[in-house]
Amino acid sequence: MPKTKLCQALGYAFRNPPLLDEALTHRSAAGPSNERLEFLGDSILNFVIAEELFRVYPIASEGELSRLRASLVNGETLAKLARSLALGDYLSLGSGELKNGGFSRASILADALEAVFGAVYLDSDFETCRQLILGLYREYLVKLPAVAELKDPKTRLQEYLQARQRALPVYSVLEVTGKAHAQNFTVECSAETLRTVAVGSSRRKAEQEAAHKALQLLANE
Repeated sequence: MPKTKLCQALGYAFRNPPLLDEALTHRSAAGPSNERLEFLGDSILNFVIAEELFRVYPIASEGELSRLRASLVNGETLAKLARSLALGDYLSLGSGELKNGGFSRASILADALEAVFGAVYLDSDFETCRQLILGLYREYLVKLPAVAELKDPKTRLQEYLQARQRALPVYSVLEVTGKAHAQNFTVECSAETLRTVAVGSSRRKAEQEAAHKALQLLANE
């Protein structure tokens, strides 16, 4: 597919288009893959976001800055940004990944977007790449949650119960359904009389959602 619309969405026109082609080529496809560009883009992204947070939050601690950065550069956020650019429509994938829906897989999208950042840097300069990244992240930077909310639900639930000297939660897998590449986990979170159930595409996600539901119940006690 022609990449004109992608460049328009990025707000950047490549002087050396093969760099963009490489950034969008998964290792399952023929030709040079995007792994090296991903490595470079990941480093640039982490620095750009770290520098911006350092500037915007002058009294935040190192730990707080780290949690803020992690909330922005994780695979989930990167995949959301990649989807907003319709990046999956432009990926070069091997036949196996095509059959398994690789063009929509979060990890592939996240890696490809980091590779695009690396490609933009090599095609231009650091400041151009920095401005592109900050432009894509503008909405996320404006709507950053409070630092306390950045702890994952399981951690917040455990700290909440510990502070009140209550029994700690126990997580149990109730059911696993679906094929190996598209499983759903049903997990129960229980602590004394508290009980919630959630479903997720991984055990971790299901546990986090169950803990989130438990926190919502506790907030209404």
